[in-house]
Amino acid sequence: MPAIPRKDILKKFRGMIDKGVPIVGGGAGTGLSAKAEEAGGIDLIIIYNSGRYRMAGRGSAAGLLAYGNANEIVKEMAYEVLPVVRRTPVLAGVNGTDPFVIMPLLLAELKTMGFSGVQNFPTIGLFDGSMRQSFEETGMGFGLEVDMIAEAHKLDLLTTPYVFNPDEARAMTKAGADIVVAHMGVTTGGSIGATSAKSLDDCVVEIDAIANAARSVRKDVILLCHGGPISMPDDARYILDRCKGLHGFYGASSMERLPAEAAIARQTADFKAVTLEHRTQKWKPVLGESDAPKKRQNGQKTAKKKG
Repeated sequence: MPAIPRKDILKKFRGMIDKGVPIVGGGAGTGLSAKAEEAGGIDLIIIYNSGRYRMAGRGSAAGLLAYGNANEIVKEMAYEVLPVVRRTPVLAGVNGTDPFVIMPLLLAELKTMGFSGVQNFPTIGLFDGSMRQSFEETGMGFGLEVDMIAEAHKLDLLTTPYVFNPDEARAMTKAGADIVVAHMGVTTGGSIGATSAKSLDDCVVEIDAIANAARSVRKDVILLCHGGPISMPDDARYILDRCKGLHGFYGASSMERLPAEAAIARQTADFKAVTLEHRTQKWKPVLGESDAPKKRQNGQKTAKKKG
């Protein structure tokens, strides 16, 4: 599927906002996930390296570590996802801090492949403390992700960056971000989800601060929430009811991993619950016609010996 023009995507989204319809985006780690999300009416599909890891049974945080080249993995996944998506914009997760890419060339290649936009993932924003400080001090900081979004904006790609605080929200909005996604941390729940997270009420406070910061730069910026304890539809509803300037939700693990875990476990349990009622009585072999001649032959041989 060819890339969908940025202006067309934004026109649709602004119409949804005017009607009070939430914008919902989701990660797809497989072609099947993408097809199912599109069948459910999703508005944006994003593919990035952690989607592959989580659908392989590993935690999404694996996408932050050196288990593979994130940008190359996304290009590989494109051949699985892009051909099966018919009408939904597909965005690429771009590792903006990768020191071994020529960013304008990479972004142009992604657009040619059929991606309609980009998101900053893997992101330095998920690191804090001394590790974050080390990245920032050695030329691999969040600013490179802001630069990547600015370069994508020049190419007229839709830009939907993750941000983790008001300062990052302002920086990304100044860079031309169309949609700012307030990231609340790795999604909780399921067999490989995070177990520690802030509360939903904590998220309301943080999202409001991020939204206000982004709007202080540009009033028309679109705002979505993602991650942490916002893992199920009721959680998203709770946040959207309380954050009045929020326009929707973006799910990754909550959109494909958690539903798959629950559905597969339930289906397997249902099959295991099938009983074999007709096998409960003891089975007795029945002599078949094909065995009769052998018995007669054996009997004749025995009779001759006795004679």
